[in-house]
Amino acid sequence: MFYVIGLGLGDAKDVTVKGFEIIKKCDRVYLESYTSILTVQQEALEEFYGRPLITADRELVESGADEILPKGEDEDVAFLVVGDPFGATTHTDLILRAKERNIEVKVIHNSSILTAVGCCGLQLYSYGETISIPYWTDTWQPDSFYEKIASNRQRGLHTLCLLDIKVKEPTLESILKKKREYMPPRFMSVNEAANQLIAILDNKIQDGQKDLAFTHQSLAVGLARVGCEDQHIVACSLQDMTRVDLGPPLHCLVIPAEKLHPLEIEFLIQYALDKNQFKEMTQ
Repeated sequence: MFYVIGLGLGDAKDVTVKGFEIIKKCDRVYLESYTSILTVQQEALEEFYGRPLITADRELVESGADEILPKGEDEDVAFLVVGDPFGATTHTDLILRAKERNIEVKVIHNSSILTAVGCCGLQLYSYGETISIPYWTDTWQPDSFYEKIASNRQRGLHTLCLLDIKVKEPTLESILKKKREYMPPRFMSVNEAANQLIAILDNKIQDGQKDLAFTHQSLAVGLARVGCEDQHIVACSLQDMTRVDLGPPLHCLVIPAEKLHPLEIEFLIQYALDKNQFKEMTQ
């Protein structure tokens, strides 16, 4: 049996009872380590589960599925995922590979940022398409996600922006030399994401584009470590968000719809950086 188990968003204790029982009995247990992270290290998980975990980085998951999947009918393997198992397309692909090999699969669900983002007060049924904001480089600065924000805003919908994570990413030099060397881990912050959105906005203004999806003074909501004891939420203008420090990862950003429901405003104002400015942005 191949089990794909969601771990939730916080720490070791967020695993479900069902998931915990399966982890304890499996022959091998892998911890996926590159699409998201918990607030505790792998050692804390191993201590809580009472067993060792095998780190599954991007290279192993995307290229070494045969190594992960059960070798025979009598072997049970667990694959642990931060959040919910279906929060990333990589996990869907792994499940399909297992089914192609006639391996029985069981999924144990858990909380995901896709639903937990409701903690900021913006109603879940008013969200449109979720986007990802990648780190820019000097030579690669994609902005296609701007159009998805624009589409959501035109329909009166909020946009959840998932922010880039770089874990065990090979350096360009190592790829050219075919010698594995990795960049230090990086986790995009809400201020970095806001700065990139502002840069896209400035480029479109310089190009003379009208009817912009948002402005420097549009409302933005920054969230950090959702589901943890030190969860932090801030609501302010996109321009002000470029200077907000929400502390350690993981962060995500929401660009709300232009018009909010009165209950959303009442809930969200508790997180406002400046309540008077917030009232102006939401009136």
